[in-house]
Amino acid sequence: MTAYIVRRLLFMVPTLLAIMLVNFAIVQLAPGGPVEQTIAEIRGQGSGAADRVSGSGGGNEAGPRGGNASQTNSRYRGAQGLDPKIIAEIERRYGFDKPAHERFVTMLRQYLVFDFGDSFFKGEPVSRLIAKRLPVSISLGLWTTLLTYLISIPLGIAKAVRDGSRFDFASSAVIISLYAIPGFLFAVLLIILFAGGQYWNLFPLRGLVSSGWGQMPWPDRILDYLWHITLPVTAMVIGDFAGLTMLTKNSFLDEINKDYVKTARSKGLSERAVLYGHVFRNAMLIVIAGFPAAFVRIFFTGALLIEVIFSIEGLGLLGFEAIVNRDYPIVFATLYIFSLLGLVLQLITDVTYVLVDPRIDFESRGT
Repeated sequence: MTAYIVRRLLFMVPTLLAIMLVNFAIVQLAPGGPVEQTIAEIRGQGSGAADRVSGSGGGNEAGPRGGNASQTNSRYRGAQGLDPKIIAEIERRYGFDKPAHERFVTMLRQYLVFDFGDSFFKGEPVSRLIAKRLPVSISLGLWTTLLTYLISIPLGIAKAVRDGSRFDFASSAVIISLYAIPGFLFAVLLIILFAGGQYWNLFPLRGLVSSGWGQMPWPDRILDYLWHITLPVTAMVIGDFAGLTMLTKNSFLDEINKDYVKTARSKGLSERAVLYGHVFRNAMLIVIAGFPAAFVRIFFTGALLIEVIFSIEGLGLLGFEAIVNRDYPIVFATLYIFSLLGLVLQLITDVTYVLVDPRIDFESRGT
């Protein structure tokens, strides 16, 4: 198992490199980058803003580029008529005065030591922004994943054992109904019902904690935190537990109908011993296999709109705002973090496979 883990860790390097390279190439083709946005801002503010930009970087950086004004201006929308020294200074400020391959290599060198540079528009180091937002997203993701699995696995097992019963049909109807409602729409419904929208004002509408949370006693801090996350986590759980419940049910049904289960029953074992002593270990493999994808989806995609709706400043919202604003250091940093997290979780899943079923041997497969 150790050799397999080492191989997987080594394989993460080219995988991360490919992910970053493809996305870097796509970003280079996307219009409306930081240079264009700064040019548009200058156009909107008049010549005074242009004078401030040209004077902020010093003449030594922008001066030598004065000779190729037509080439520089033609590369950016709205740059016609601006002093080429201003365009050159804007390029230098955002690092676009270097070829794309040099910028990509520099970015990789910095990312090896988790140096993500500074945000283009927030004026802070990206690592500091991520450090402030990451605990929020992890908090939402862990609570959602925990509750999803705690609800879905027992419910899926109960449905498999009672397959075809009234309980199975009734619970399936509820699950399908809830699954048909998108998480963000359910969040809006919860706000209308329980956050002072039109009915009851039982839960807060914004943020993860109340103002003055740091001055509260520890018991009050915990209660205040749980009070704030109730609606966001509920909305996220609704969108995820249905699929996992049905996956658990079908996995258990598939195992229950196999010959080894019939043999175990013929030996006089109780249904509980058969279910949890034989079926559970095999049926849970497919559920465990979906954990990394489920956690990453909850951690980023699932929490994105929820963070926007409830004004929760998490990492997903940070990445979304960066994409809208073309804040490339944040875009690539969040992409790097999520990709690395996904690869590590996939490795953890493989290790969990072995812990659940020691018969699995990845090393003998040579993968």
